[in-house]
This record gives sequence, C-alpha cells and structure tokens, in this order.
Amino acid sequence: MSENIISETTRQQQTTTNVQEKAALIWGTADILRGLYKPHEYGKIILPMTVIKRLHDTLAPTRGKVRETLKTLGDISVEQIRNRKLQDASGYAFYNTSVYTFQTLLSDSEGIEDNFRNYIKGFSENVQDILENFEFDKEITKLANNDALYAVIQEFNSKKAELGADKVTSTDMGYIFEELVRKFSESYNEEAGAHFTSRDIIYLMTDVLLINEKPSDEQIVRTIYDQTMGTSQMLSAMTERIKALDANATVTTFGQELNPETYAIAKADTMIRGGNPDNMALGSTLSKDAFSGYTFDYLISNPPFGIDWKKDKKAVEAEAATGDLGRFGVGTPKISDGQLLFQLNGIKKLKDTGRMAIIHNGSALFTGNAGGGESAIRQYVIENDWLEAIIQLPTDLFYNTGISTYIWVITKNKSPERRGKVQLIDASKAFTKRRKNIGNKRVDISETERDLILQAYGEFRNETYNNVDTVTDKIVESKIFYNDFFGYRKVTVESPLKDENGELVLKKGKRQADPKLRDTEDIPLTEDVDSYFEREVLPFNPEAWIDEKKTKMGYEIPFTRLFYKYQAPEKSEDIALRIKEIEARIIKNFEALSGQDVEVDG
Repeated sequence: MSENIISETTRQQQTTTNVQEKAALIWGTADILRGLYKPHEYGKIILPMTVIKRLHDTLAPTRGKVRETLKTLGDISVEQIRNRKLQDASGYAFYNTSVYTFQTLLSDSEGIEDNFRNYIKGFSENVQDILENFEFDKEITKLANNDALYAVIQEFNSKKAELGADKVTSTDMGYIFEELVRKFSESYNEEAGAHFTSRDIIYLMTDVLLINEKPSDEQIVRTIYDQTMGTSQMLSAMTERIKALDANATVTTFGQELNPETYAIAKADTMIRGGNPDNMALGSTLSKDAFSGYTFDYLISNPPFGIDWKKDKKAVEAEAATGDLGRFGVGTPKISDGQLLFQLNGIKKLKDTGRMAIIHNGSALFTGNAGGGESAIRQYVIENDWLEAIIQLPTDLFYNTGISTYIWVITKNKSPERRGKVQLIDASKAFTKRRKNIGNKRVDISETERDLILQAYGEFRNETYNNVDTVTDKIVESKIFYNDFFGYRKVTVESPLKDENGELVLKKGKRQADPKLRDTEDIPLTEDVDSYFEREVLPFNPEAWIDEKKTKMGYEIPFTRLFYKYQAPEKSEDIALRIKEIEARIIKNFEALSGQDVEVDG
C-alpha cells in the first residue's frame, strides 16, 4: 500500500486548498439569499446552481462542436440518433444545445429569467431529470421576482467558481458537495451523516475490498453497487482505487438513493465521470428495488443506523413471503431498525465471487432473540460461511454520531484458509485526533493506521499489532473464531408442578411443568447439550428436564466481551489519598479568597 499512501498524501495536499476555496465561494452566495431565504433554505439554490455550473464548465470545451453538430441534424426527429450524435460531440453522456453561457447570460440583465430558462432547457433529458429532483424551477421564479437571479449567476460566473472536470476532479467535487451538504444539514439541524461518509472510512472499506486485486496483463472489468449511495462518493472512491491498479480498467457503477437532492448530485457526478446515468436510481432500496436480478463484483455501503422501515413494511413483508425468490425470506428485524435488511439486499446482489463491505452499528451484532429475525439473519450469513470479517472502528469517527460502528466484510468466495472461520478486528484505538472537530467527527483514520488495519486483516492471525510511530500500545487486535463459536441453542428448562403437599401433579401418568419455575439456558453450539445440562443445571435442580420442542437456534457476536481487557480497580488507599489532596487544594483556595483559616478535623 506504500505507493497508494504517497500518491494519496500528495493528492490530499493538492486538493485541500482548492476544496476549501470552492466551498467557501459557493457558500458566499448565501449573502445574496439572506432575507429572501431562511438559512436552512439556502441549499435550495446553492446545490442545484453548483451542479448546473459544474455541468456548464465541464461542457465548455466542446460547446462549439455541439452547436455545429446541432446544425447538421436538421429535421432528424429520431431522439436516439440526435442524442447519440450530440453526446459524441460533447464527449459525455449529456450535453447542452442552448445559445447561452453563463457569460452571455450576464450581458442581458432584463432578460435574465427567460434566457436562463432557455439555457436550462438546452440540457439533455438526463440533466432535466437531475434538476427536477431539485425542484429548482419554482426557485428561479422566486429569484427573478426578487431581483436576485442575476446576482446569483454573476457570483457563479466568477473566476474562482470554475468547476469544470478539467479544473476540479471528481474527488475534489465530492469533497465540495460534502462540505455544502454538511453546512446545509447543520442549518436544518439534520444529520449530515445521513448523506455521506468521510473519505478516511471509505478508503479503509475500498482497500479491504480490493486487498486481493493485483495488477495483471489482463484488463480489470468490475461492477460496483451502493444501495444507499448518498452523493455517490463511495462509488467514486472505489472507482478511483481500481483505476489506480489499472488505469485502463473498465468500472461500471450502480447506485440507489432515497433523498432526491443527493440522488441528483450523484447522477451528475456519475455523468461527469463518464458513467451511465441510467445506473443511478431514485427511491427506497427496500421497497422499490431498482436492480432486481442484478449481481455485482463489489458492494459498498453505509445504510442508516437505527432507522425504522415502517414506510417499506408492506412491500418488505410481501417480498419476505416469497421466500428464496425474494431478498428477505430469511427473516426481518424489528420495525425500529432496518439496517440488517440492507445486508440481505446486498447478499442477494453479490456475484458468487463478489465482496461486500457494509457499515453497521453495534445492534446488528447481538439484538434479537434466538429464533427472531435479527438472529436468523446472522445465522444465515454465518452458516453459509459468507461472513469473512468484522472490523470495529473508533468512536467519534462519523459526522453525525459518536457511537461504535463496525465494517462487516461479506464474501461468497472465501479463500481456503478463511473457510469456516470469522475474523474479528478491534481497530477502536486506530485513530488520530482531529485539530478541529466537524460535528461529531473528532478523529480520523490516518493512512498509517489504515495500513495497520489492513496488515491485521491480510495476515489473518490471532495477533496484536502495534504502531511503532506512536506511544499507543495494542492499536489493532485480530482474533479468529470458528463459525459455530457464535451460535447457541436456547433451551427451555422445566421443573415439575407440585401440589400443596409437595407431591408431583400428574396427568395421564406424566409429570406436568410448573410455568412459574420455567427457565431458559443459552448453550453454545460448541457444547454438548446433555453434558452442559448435567453440569450446569441438574446439580442445582435434580428434577429439571429440557423441553426439546421449545429449543431455538440463536446467533450473536459478542464483540465487546471478546476483546474485553480486565483492569484492576484502584486501591482504596490510593483513592483516599487522592481525595485528601483535592480537599487540601479546595481549602487552600477558600482561605485565599476569604482571608479566613479553615480548621480541619484530624
């Protein structure tokens, strides 16, 4: 990974200033909107205008060729032919045939509204879809009626606002959109993390997924899918990583997004990267699956944590009823948390050689009773030997939450040494504190720390890895477990019902269970049930028995317990000494302030 580290560091240094300048400039448009819009409404203008200017500047070098091609089309009315020729002329999957540019729009202040609408109508149909999702048309009218449209266009036409693909890379543009979305989310008091994931997390996920990809003489051809794509930065970063391995690689991206505005940004970014905009879908992945029947080489996603799936309930349960024909036949989690439904969707869409990295919070590890939906989903992925690894991330890593989070690595094609086993990696200490917090994000995973995690993952050993460049011990710890380690049987232990004289109550000669004395035991799959029962139950309740009809299978991953490190409590004499020192300081400060002596009882 050393070559990637060098290039990545250089790239970050080169882009940081550019991103900050562009985001600050675009955000400066808020001065024009102040009074006309409330702060939480600025995004209605700035986000679509940023997308329009990005498309405008990207198309600028081939604008003349598009206009010339338009003249040669004459009366050709076949839309497919017109589109193909104009796309060939623009060099992209989109184009604009309008006579106007941002520069010429400013030469006619009186006709600014009509001319700007003419410019927008000149975009190809796929761009029209983007703008419709912003619902920008009504905002144009509002801006024009309040004499603000000209000033906004003027602001976006400044030299510092050049956003063409030749000036601002897709990676840089992703950062710019992330910064804008974050600011607007703060204005809305909305969770910014619902829209995007920071690059340090994305790069860890991509590098884990691509750890077995090696440069070769054969061209790399891969498909990538993000089921909750936000502004599509995971897809962009994954493409970037694959291209770094093979500059001629053919990478096709697919994504679905629920939020119309972030979907629009993702679609625009895809078109500029040369991707197929038709591979970007709007709507709920759970209830309106846009890629039913598709399978992919890689799946990367960060579905929402702890979000209910009430709106999708009818469709999800109907699909679950179809069993193996659908995505959710294994089981469904409780209605208040749908993140494991996204895991099932991802598994359904993995090729037999596919790999998936998906982020979950801690609830996906252990919630749900034996026989319940969550446990059944864990059982499904573990018993099929698809769960390769789980990596615990540091807390305070995301913009919108400080909770513990985990990357689940799932594959349908484990390497021989990994078969029948699961690797757990505690990387909760692998972080660098930020100089400036961004929302709840107080730490980053640096390149050095990422390499340490990748080393632990790649070596696949029971091992503790230390970073020699830091004073922190045991930064990353790896543990290997057999699949059945995570399974257990929940058995029902019955005790006999007795009458007031202590005699057994019999029915047809059989003893009856006393429901008040009923208990359960969780017996690991690695233990023999009878041996466990004889050792752990019968010595304390000799008359007990197991009702085998009520036995249920359960799976959970007790991550925290498996990595728990015992710390001896502080000695009482040390605590007493510390308290006395604190008391002495308090008394000294009081005496200094009051000028009075304080008597202390011995």
